[in-house]
Amino acid sequence: MAMQMGQEIIVDFDVPATMLDGIVLRANIYRPVGEGQWPVLLTRLPYGKDLPGGTAFLDPAQVARRGYVVVVQDTRGRSASEGEWVPFVNEAQDGYDTVEWAAQLPQSNGSVGMYGISYFGFTQWATAVLQPPALKAMAPIQTWNDPFNGLTFRGGALELGTSGSWQLMMGIDVLMRRHRNDPQALGRAIYLLAKETDALGKQGYWSLPLREFGPLHRHNVAPHFFENFVSPMDLEHELVKPLAIFQQQEQVTVPALNVAGWYDIFLLDTITNFKVLRENGSTPEARQSKLIIGPWTHGAFSNPVGELNFGFGSTAAFIDLQIDLVSLQVRWFDHWLKGLDTGILNEAPIKLFVMGANAWRDEQEWPLARAVDTRYYLHSLDRANSLHGNGYLTTDKPESHEPASDHYGYDPANPVMTRGGALLMPPEYPAGPYDQRVTEGRQDVLVYTSGELKEDLEVTGPVTVHLWAISSAPDTDFVARLVDVYPDGYAQNLTDGIIRARYRHFHRGQSRPELIEPGKAYEYEIDLWATSNVFKAGHRIRLDITSSNFPRWDRNPNTGHDFGADTEIAVARQTILHDPEHASYVVLPVVPGS
Repeated sequence: MAMQMGQEIIVDFDVPATMLDGIVLRANIYRPVGEGQWPVLLTRLPYGKDLPGGTAFLDPAQVARRGYVVVVQDTRGRSASEGEWVPFVNEAQDGYDTVEWAAQLPQSNGSVGMYGISYFGFTQWATAVLQPPALKAMAPIQTWNDPFNGLTFRGGALELGTSGSWQLMMGIDVLMRRHRNDPQALGRAIYLLAKETDALGKQGYWSLPLREFGPLHRHNVAPHFFENFVSPMDLEHELVKPLAIFQQQEQVTVPALNVAGWYDIFLLDTITNFKVLRENGSTPEARQSKLIIGPWTHGAFSNPVGELNFGFGSTAAFIDLQIDLVSLQVRWFDHWLKGLDTGILNEAPIKLFVMGANAWRDEQEWPLARAVDTRYYLHSLDRANSLHGNGYLTTDKPESHEPASDHYGYDPANPVMTRGGALLMPPEYPAGPYDQRVTEGRQDVLVYTSGELKEDLEVTGPVTVHLWAISSAPDTDFVARLVDVYPDGYAQNLTDGIIRARYRHFHRGQSRPELIEPGKAYEYEIDLWATSNVFKAGHRIRLDITSSNFPRWDRNPNTGHDFGADTEIAVARQTILHDPEHASYVVLPVVPGS
């Protein structure tokens, strides 16, 4: 692809912008040499504009050469910017003020776009909700709209793996500010925090009681983390409400180029962000939003992913052997900020990577209209425990003469450990697809496997498990995982989910927790989000059921006590039902003719 680029740019460092309340935020500004005015691309991040993250997902030097002013700003209370660091709560107003400030820069033509990933994907949505007049388009990558769907909680369980490691990482800048006039104290504090970070994966996550989580409590770098225990799952909490973009998306008027990953911690919310604007956007522009889903993990867009080689064309550096992700974003902004006909709006709104086939494909809607929701029912010969058991999956409903249930004990002192998936965790827990047979060798994991497929079967779309279960505990968890089993036995995790019993009604709008009655059967709906995978001929479809995935999600102590209060834990006896009156099943969106 030929591109016209100037050869020289200027970088202005630490350029101040004064917010509405007088706080000064600082940015690095990359711009073409010479007289003229150009559109502005803005990103606002808490990870340091001068560190590698500040230039990682859209190289500002390269983009400035293509005729843009690129502004990379430290958010409030971080790095070179003034103010107090309180995650998330100031990003909307600061974003609005910064967009309008950027539009008035001498080199600006008055049009602003925003870009960035994760937290600085969120800063785009928070800003767009306030409708700054100069904002014309955005490109949020792998970000959320619902804090209780992968950011702080998931299905009522705490995202301990992500939040524990992220809060420790963010603590370095907190310590640098706290000890800025005492180098010796700073050195000591960073040394101790680094030791804590290194020990997190093997020791720190086990800290109890959770509401006094030791790795963070000992260093006082993340007081906001502990608000999760004051009012868990409370969307009205002052530190949580700004995170709930899904309640405000009808106010967004600009189009979004959304980028997701099948193994990303914010997969479903990124898809939902696209759907809301595409289908119900408040302006014609917003309804031109787009979505790309690769086989990627959080912040990682190269190949291999986890243990698997998805091919050179799966990478963001060469999407479908056509374009890199930076150039794709520039094409997007060239249309909306420069008025150039790049042809991008003539292309399908969705581009997704189909695993198994390892190929990109264009789609017109999500979910796919041609996909057929197909129920695969759980069965067993009364012992589905481990991959050596006799659990199986078929599209046939259970019959009365079959064994009606399977049993296992969930001991929080010996939880099922995290192995792959949609993770953002310490190095002991890498993200992506990993062989699940070690996990499936445990007696507290129920394994249901289909027969060998006679022909390829594509599953693309939302995946949900309906599980009938009885527990001996007043509160407990259930975890489900969809797996692609290869002819040699390799078990590739595709997607998973969790439900905490006391929050079983939360997704239906009831926010008040409600304990269960031990010994009573309840139906649980477990959202496994989504996937796109061709189960090749000779492969098998598998569903794993258990009660923990630690330390990705916190361990349910099975006591029914207040969240985070326990130092003691109890064993829960779990019964999974699959009789005609309590059929348990997974819903797979099967794409015909694939």
